[in-house]
Amino acid sequence: MFRKRRDTTAAPGKASHATGKAAHAPPRTRQAPRHNARPAASRGTTHAAGAAAPAAGPALLHEHSGGITLLTLDRPETRNSLSAAMLSALGEALMAIAKDASVRAVVIAANGPVFCAGHDLKELTAHRGDADGGRAYFGRVMEACSALMQSIVHLPQPVIAAVQGVATAAGCQLVASCDLAVASSLAGFCTPGVDIGLFCSTPGVALARNVPRKHAMNMLLTGETVSAEHAAQIGLINRVVAPGTEREEAIKLARQIATNSAMTVRLGKEAFYRQFDMDLADAYRFAAQVMVDNMLRRDAAEGIGAFLEKRAPAWEDR
Repeated sequence: MFRKRRDTTAAPGKASHATGKAAHAPPRTRQAPRHNARPAASRGTTHAAGAAAPAAGPALLHEHSGGITLLTLDRPETRNSLSAAMLSALGEALMAIAKDASVRAVVIAANGPVFCAGHDLKELTAHRGDADGGRAYFGRVMEACSALMQSIVHLPQPVIAAVQGVATAAGCQLVASCDLAVASSLAGFCTPGVDIGLFCSTPGVALARNVPRKHAMNMLLTGETVSAEHAAQIGLINRVVAPGTEREEAIKLARQIATNSAMTVRLGKEAFYRQFDMDLADAYRFAAQVMVDNMLRRDAAEGIGAFLEKRAPAWEDR
């Protein structure tokens, strides 16, 4: 049983943050293709400004129940920014999960009113005084972040984002990198790097693989925050739920997936992403071979047999 989370149902940006004052004017929010509104969240919530003292306890919380692992970003005072510590914690957690057969699905959630504000800009800026102007450090951080996003895609288990608030820049990238995403109606999504002179090039990689090109470029070129409803319309997330229920709904979705054969889910997820890099003919040849291999697995024989015999299958994940 997962423990009840803290209350995070306040509208994004309404709660006070220990990270310091907002650095930008409120963002424009895209509710629909031609309708803009201004939410309460300030553009300051889109980037970690982090002036708070280091928090006690781990940056990432781990819980496991019924085959589902819940990873919770727990640095609300820095808007759950992807600091070096957070990137390391997430990377290590996913590396361990990849080898753990008891984990059948993963949910990534966050505490506080902001899901994730992207890279920790104060942490990055602190390295401008390095002998190389920060180039080596910036490279390590971007490589670590890119490796993290790829590890989500390559993870054998499905990963579901449970988004309760604003997800900006690399935080939006994190959502886009997950296989599925459930968001509160109060959530918002943006890639506002263009507003501060730092184009969201790496978030654009994940974004462009989830939404149509012109929608992706609109987000990247304007920095506009899109509402959860619009994010669902363009395919960035799967569903919009009532505030405060997004984590519960994501876990419910994970449990539904976990009832299937882990072997089948693993084969299917890997094949789905691999065929994207192929032309149509090659993709069909590859997928056909995957289905043949899948058909010869024990769980396929069991599942088809159970269906024909009108009984519940007994999976062995092989």
